[in-house]
Amino acid sequence: MISEDQNTQQIRINWFPGHMSKALKMMEKEIAVVDAVLYVLDSRAPFSCVNPKFTQIIKDKPVIYVFNKVDMAEDSKVKDWMKYFTTLGGICVSMDSTTSGLGKKVENAIREACIAKIEKYKKKGMNATLRALVLGVPNCGKSTLINNLCGKSKTITGNIAGVTRGKQWVTIASGIEILDTPGTLWPTFDNNRVARTLAYLGSIKEDVVDMNDLAYEFIKDIVKIDKSILEDRYQIEIYDDEDTLEILDDICHSRRYLLRGGDLDYDRCCMAIISDFKAGRLGRITLETVKDLSALKKNDRKQANDKK
Repeated sequence: MISEDQNTQQIRINWFPGHMSKALKMMEKEIAVVDAVLYVLDSRAPFSCVNPKFTQIIKDKPVIYVFNKVDMAEDSKVKDWMKYFTTLGGICVSMDSTTSGLGKKVENAIREACIAKIEKYKKKGMNATLRALVLGVPNCGKSTLINNLCGKSKTITGNIAGVTRGKQWVTIASGIEILDTPGTLWPTFDNNRVARTLAYLGSIKEDVVDMNDLAYEFIKDIVKIDKSILEDRYQIEIYDDEDTLEILDDICHSRRYLLRGGDLDYDRCCMAIISDFKAGRLGRITLETVKDLSALKKNDRKQANDKK
Protein backbone atom coordinates (compact mmCIF):
# COMPACT_ATOMS: atom_id res chain seq x y z
CA MET A 1 0.00 0.00 0.00
CA ILE A 2 1.34 3.42 -0.90
CA SER A 3 1.05 6.03 1.82
CA GLU A 4 1.38 9.78 2.08
CA ASP A 5 4.70 9.67 3.93
CA GLN A 6 6.34 8.92 0.60
CA ASN A 7 6.44 12.64 -0.10
CA THR A 8 9.99 12.39 1.27
CA GLN A 9 10.79 9.08 -0.40
CA GLN A 10 14.41 8.67 -1.52
CA ILE A 11 15.16 6.03 -4.14
CA ARG A 12 18.38 4.61 -2.75
CA ILE A 13 20.23 2.18 -4.99
CA ASN A 14 23.51 0.39 -4.40
CA TRP A 15 23.83 -2.11 -7.21
CA PHE A 16 27.12 -3.09 -8.77
CA PRO A 17 27.16 -6.69 -10.10
CA GLY A 18 30.49 -8.44 -10.48
CA HIS A 19 30.35 -8.31 -14.27
CA MET A 20 30.33 -4.49 -14.13
CA SER A 21 33.55 -4.44 -12.12
CA LYS A 22 35.13 -6.77 -14.68
CA ALA A 23 33.83 -4.56 -17.50
CA LEU A 24 35.53 -1.47 -16.07
CA LYS A 25 38.83 -3.35 -15.79
CA MET A 26 38.47 -4.52 -19.38
CA MET A 27 37.80 -0.96 -20.57
CA GLU A 28 40.86 0.31 -18.72
CA LYS A 29 42.95 -2.28 -20.57
CA GLU A 30 41.43 -1.78 -24.03
CA ILE A 31 41.45 2.03 -23.99
CA ALA A 32 45.16 1.94 -24.81
CA VAL A 33 44.56 0.30 -28.21
CA VAL A 34 41.60 2.39 -29.40
CA ASP A 35 41.62 5.63 -31.33
CA ALA A 36 38.33 7.08 -30.12
CA VAL A 37 35.41 6.52 -27.78
CA LEU A 38 31.75 6.31 -28.70
CA TYR A 39 29.89 7.53 -25.62
CA VAL A 40 26.23 6.57 -26.00
CA LEU A 41 23.70 8.71 -24.12
CA ASP A 42 19.96 8.32 -23.76
CA SER A 43 18.64 11.64 -25.09
CA ARG A 44 15.91 11.70 -22.45
CA ALA A 45 18.47 12.17 -19.65
CA PRO A 46 22.01 12.88 -20.94
CA PHE A 47 23.38 14.18 -17.62
CA SER A 48 22.40 11.04 -15.73
CA CYS A 49 23.98 8.86 -18.42
CA VAL A 50 27.44 10.31 -17.78
CA ASN A 51 29.28 7.72 -15.69
CA PRO A 52 32.07 9.30 -13.59
CA LYS A 53 34.06 6.08 -13.88
CA PHE A 54 34.12 6.44 -17.67
CA THR A 55 35.67 9.89 -17.37
CA GLN A 56 38.60 8.38 -15.48
CA ILE A 57 39.04 5.70 -18.16
CA ILE A 58 38.70 7.87 -21.28
CA LYS A 59 41.39 10.39 -20.30
CA ASP A 60 42.57 12.19 -23.47
CA LYS A 61 40.95 9.96 -26.11
CA PRO A 62 38.71 11.73 -28.67
CA VAL A 63 35.05 11.32 -27.72
CA ILE A 64 31.98 11.09 -29.93
CA TYR A 65 28.80 11.60 -27.92
CA VAL A 66 25.99 9.64 -29.56
CA PHE A 67 22.62 11.02 -28.50
CA ASN A 68 20.50 7.92 -28.93
CA LYS A 69 16.72 7.49 -28.75
CA VAL A 70 16.12 11.03 -30.02
CA ASP A 71 12.72 9.88 -31.27
CA MET A 72 11.68 9.63 -27.61
CA ALA A 73 13.00 13.04 -26.52
CA GLU A 74 12.16 16.68 -27.26
CA ASP A 75 14.11 18.06 -30.22
CA SER A 76 14.88 21.51 -28.81
CA LYS A 77 16.17 20.14 -25.52
CA VAL A 78 18.34 17.54 -27.27
CA LYS A 79 19.89 20.32 -29.35
CA ASP A 80 20.64 22.27 -26.18
CA TRP A 81 22.37 19.24 -24.68
CA MET A 82 24.38 18.66 -27.83
CA LYS A 83 25.64 22.24 -27.71
CA TYR A 84 26.65 21.73 -24.10
CA PHE A 85 28.53 18.49 -24.75
CA THR A 86 30.30 20.11 -27.69
CA THR A 87 31.73 22.66 -25.25
CA LEU A 88 33.29 19.72 -23.39
CA GLY A 89 35.43 19.06 -26.44
CA GLY A 90 33.51 16.17 -27.95
CA ILE A 91 31.82 15.58 -31.30
CA CYS A 92 28.05 15.11 -31.05
CA VAL A 93 25.70 13.13 -33.28
CA SER A 94 22.05 12.35 -32.73
CA MET A 95 20.12 9.33 -33.92
CA ASP A 96 17.45 6.76 -33.33
CA SER A 97 19.64 3.69 -33.72
CA THR A 98 16.64 1.47 -34.42
CA THR A 99 16.23 3.26 -37.77
CA SER A 100 18.43 1.55 -40.34
CA GLY A 101 20.93 3.49 -42.44
CA LEU A 102 21.81 6.12 -39.85
CA GLY A 103 25.10 4.53 -38.87
CA LYS A 104 26.91 6.60 -41.51
CA LYS A 105 26.62 9.63 -39.21
CA VAL A 106 28.57 7.82 -36.52
CA GLU A 107 31.13 6.50 -38.99
CA ASN A 108 31.78 10.02 -40.28
CA ALA A 109 32.15 11.29 -36.73
CA ILE A 110 34.74 8.61 -35.96
CA ARG A 111 36.70 9.60 -39.05
CA GLU A 112 36.52 13.25 -38.04
CA ALA A 113 37.77 12.45 -34.55
CA CYS A 114 40.63 10.35 -35.95
CA ILE A 115 41.65 12.64 -38.82
CA ALA A 116 45.24 12.90 -37.55
CA LYS A 117 45.75 9.14 -37.77
CA ILE A 118 44.06 8.97 -41.17
CA GLU A 119 46.34 11.68 -42.57
CA LYS A 120 49.42 10.06 -41.06
CA TYR A 121 48.71 6.74 -42.75
CA LYS A 122 47.69 8.44 -45.97
CA LYS A 123 51.15 10.01 -46.29
CA LYS A 124 52.58 6.50 -46.11
CA GLY A 125 50.18 5.30 -48.81
CA MET A 126 48.24 3.22 -46.34
CA ASN A 127 44.65 3.07 -45.17
CA ALA A 128 44.27 3.41 -41.42
CA THR A 129 42.09 0.98 -39.51
CA LEU A 130 40.28 2.92 -36.81
CA ARG A 131 39.25 1.34 -33.53
CA ALA A 132 36.54 2.73 -31.26
CA LEU A 133 35.40 1.70 -27.80
CA VAL A 134 31.66 1.94 -27.13
CA LEU A 135 30.63 3.05 -23.63
CA GLY A 136 27.29 3.67 -21.99
CA VAL A 137 25.05 2.88 -19.07
CA PRO A 138 22.80 -0.19 -19.35
CA ASN A 139 19.87 0.05 -21.77
CA CYS A 140 21.11 3.19 -23.54
CA GLY A 141 21.06 1.39 -26.90
CA LYS A 142 24.73 0.54 -27.45
CA SER A 143 24.20 -2.88 -29.01
CA THR A 144 21.37 -1.64 -31.20
CA LEU A 145 23.67 1.14 -32.41
CA ILE A 146 26.41 -1.34 -33.30
CA ASN A 147 23.94 -3.55 -35.17
CA ASN A 148 22.95 -0.47 -37.15
CA LEU A 149 26.57 0.29 -37.95
CA CYS A 150 27.16 -3.27 -39.10
CA GLY A 151 23.95 -3.48 -41.10
CA LYS A 152 23.03 -6.74 -39.41
CA SER A 153 22.80 -8.16 -35.93
CA LYS A 154 26.22 -9.20 -34.70
CA THR A 155 25.62 -8.44 -31.05
CA ILE A 156 23.00 -9.49 -28.54
CA THR A 157 20.39 -6.85 -27.75
CA GLY A 158 17.58 -6.55 -25.25
CA ASN A 159 15.36 -4.03 -23.50
CA ILE A 160 16.65 -4.90 -20.05
CA ALA A 161 19.71 -3.78 -18.12
CA GLY A 162 22.80 -5.94 -18.38
CA VAL A 163 22.32 -7.88 -21.61
CA THR A 164 25.83 -7.42 -23.03
CA ARG A 165 28.32 -9.09 -20.71
CA GLY A 166 31.56 -9.95 -22.56
CA LYS A 167 34.07 -8.28 -24.87
CA GLN A 168 32.87 -8.12 -28.49
CA TRP A 169 34.93 -6.67 -31.35
CA VAL A 170 33.02 -6.18 -34.59
CA THR A 171 34.30 -4.90 -37.92
CA ILE A 172 32.28 -2.83 -40.37
CA ALA A 173 33.05 -2.69 -44.09
CA SER A 174 34.30 0.88 -43.86
CA GLY A 175 37.44 -0.26 -42.02
CA ILE A 176 36.34 0.69 -38.53
CA GLU A 177 36.57 -1.82 -35.70
CA ILE A 178 34.28 -1.30 -32.76
CA LEU A 179 34.43 -2.87 -29.34
CA ASP A 180 31.09 -3.24 -27.62
CA THR A 181 31.20 -3.26 -23.83
CA PRO A 182 28.68 -4.14 -21.13
CA GLY A 183 26.44 -1.29 -19.98
CA THR A 184 28.08 -0.19 -16.77
CA LEU A 185 26.95 1.82 -13.76
CA TRP A 186 29.09 3.11 -10.91
CA PRO A 187 29.46 1.37 -7.53
CA THR A 188 27.28 3.78 -5.55
CA PHE A 189 25.04 6.75 -6.33
CA ASP A 190 25.73 9.94 -4.40
CA ASN A 191 23.08 11.78 -6.41
CA ASN A 192 19.64 10.40 -5.65
CA ARG A 193 18.09 12.25 -8.56
CA VAL A 194 20.47 10.55 -11.00
CA ALA A 195 19.76 7.13 -9.49
CA ARG A 196 16.03 7.72 -9.81
CA THR A 197 16.33 8.89 -13.41
CA LEU A 198 18.42 5.87 -14.41
CA ALA A 199 15.78 3.64 -12.87
CA TYR A 200 13.12 5.36 -14.99
CA LEU A 201 15.18 4.68 -18.12
CA GLY A 202 15.57 1.00 -17.31
CA SER A 203 19.31 1.26 -16.69
CA ILE A 204 18.82 -0.35 -13.29
CA LYS A 205 17.16 -3.73 -13.00
CA GLU A 206 13.62 -3.62 -11.70
CA ASP A 207 14.27 -6.35 -9.14
CA VAL A 208 16.51 -4.03 -7.09
CA VAL A 209 14.04 -1.12 -7.12
CA ASP A 210 10.70 -0.70 -5.36
CA MET A 211 8.55 -0.04 -8.41
CA ASN A 212 5.73 1.52 -6.40
CA ASP A 213 8.10 4.08 -4.89
CA LEU A 214 9.64 4.67 -8.29
CA ALA A 215 6.32 5.30 -10.03
CA TYR A 216 5.26 7.63 -7.23
CA GLU A 217 8.42 9.72 -7.71
CA PHE A 218 8.01 9.54 -11.50
CA ILE A 219 4.54 11.05 -11.28
CA LYS A 220 5.89 13.94 -9.20
CA ASP A 221 8.68 14.57 -11.68
CA ILE A 222 6.42 14.43 -14.73
CA VAL A 223 3.85 16.78 -13.22
CA LYS A 224 6.66 19.33 -12.75
CA ILE A 225 7.59 18.96 -16.44
CA ASP A 226 4.08 18.91 -17.93
CA LYS A 227 1.03 17.45 -16.23
CA SER A 228 -0.75 17.07 -19.59
CA ILE A 229 1.57 14.13 -20.34
CA LEU A 230 -0.26 12.06 -17.74
CA GLU A 231 -3.64 13.63 -18.44
CA ASP A 232 -3.53 12.74 -22.13
CA ARG A 233 -2.26 9.20 -21.66
CA TYR A 234 -4.55 8.18 -18.81
CA GLN A 235 -7.56 10.38 -19.51
CA ILE A 236 -7.53 12.08 -16.12
CA GLU A 237 -7.54 15.68 -14.92
CA ILE A 238 -4.81 16.86 -12.58
CA TYR A 239 -5.50 19.88 -10.40
CA ASP A 240 -2.75 22.24 -9.29
CA ASP A 241 -3.05 21.28 -5.62
CA GLU A 242 -3.71 17.58 -6.23
CA ASP A 243 -1.65 15.14 -4.18
CA THR A 244 0.53 12.58 -5.98
CA LEU A 245 -1.30 9.69 -4.36
CA GLU A 246 -4.60 11.08 -5.61
CA ILE A 247 -3.19 11.19 -9.15
CA LEU A 248 -2.13 7.56 -8.82
CA ASP A 249 -5.63 6.68 -7.58
CA ASP A 250 -7.14 8.44 -10.59
CA ILE A 251 -4.94 6.45 -12.97
CA CYS A 252 -5.94 3.21 -11.25
CA HIS A 253 -9.62 4.06 -11.66
CA SER A 254 -9.24 5.27 -15.24
CA ARG A 255 -7.39 2.13 -16.32
CA ARG A 256 -9.46 -0.19 -14.14
CA TYR A 257 -6.45 -1.44 -12.24
CA LEU A 258 -8.50 -3.07 -9.51
CA LEU A 259 -8.09 -6.06 -7.24
CA ARG A 260 -10.83 -8.51 -6.38
CA GLY A 261 -13.18 -6.69 -4.04
CA GLY A 262 -12.57 -3.31 -5.67
CA ASP A 263 -9.31 -2.28 -3.98
CA LEU A 264 -6.86 -0.38 -6.17
CA ASP A 265 -4.11 -2.48 -7.74
CA TYR A 266 -1.16 -0.18 -7.13
CA ASP A 267 1.41 -2.79 -8.14
CA ARG A 268 -0.07 -3.21 -11.61
CA CYS A 269 -0.61 0.51 -12.05
CA CYS A 270 2.93 1.48 -11.06
CA MET A 271 4.49 -1.11 -13.34
CA ALA A 272 2.32 0.12 -16.21
CA ILE A 273 3.32 3.78 -15.72
CA ILE A 274 7.06 3.05 -15.78
CA SER A 275 6.60 0.65 -18.71
CA ASP A 276 4.69 3.32 -20.65
CA PHE A 277 7.56 5.75 -20.19
CA LYS A 278 10.26 3.26 -21.21
CA ALA A 279 8.31 2.32 -24.35
CA GLY A 280 7.65 5.94 -25.34
CA ARG A 281 3.90 5.66 -24.92
CA LEU A 282 3.84 8.88 -22.88
CA GLY A 283 5.20 10.84 -25.83
CA ARG A 284 8.51 12.61 -26.31
CA ILE A 285 9.92 13.51 -22.90
CA THR A 286 13.24 14.95 -21.78
CA LEU A 287 13.70 14.49 -18.05
CA GLU A 288 16.69 16.83 -17.79
CA THR A 289 17.51 20.12 -19.45
CA VAL A 290 20.69 22.16 -19.66
CA LYS A 291 18.94 24.66 -17.40
CA ASP A 292 18.90 21.91 -14.75
CA LEU A 293 22.69 21.64 -14.73
CA SER A 294 23.35 23.97 -11.82
CA ALA A 295 20.72 22.21 -9.70
CA LEU A 296 22.00 18.77 -10.67
CA LYS A 297 25.60 19.63 -9.87
CA LYS A 298 24.53 21.35 -6.64
CA ASN A 299 22.75 18.12 -5.67
CA ASP A 300 25.97 16.23 -6.34
CA ARG A 301 27.97 18.54 -4.07
CA LYS A 302 25.35 18.55 -1.32
CA GLN A 303 25.08 14.78 -1.15
CA ALA A 304 28.86 14.41 -1.22
CA ASN A 305 29.13 16.79 1.76
CA ASP A 306 26.34 14.95 3.58
CA LYS A 307 28.42 11.76 3.42
CA LYS A 308 31.42 13.41 5.13
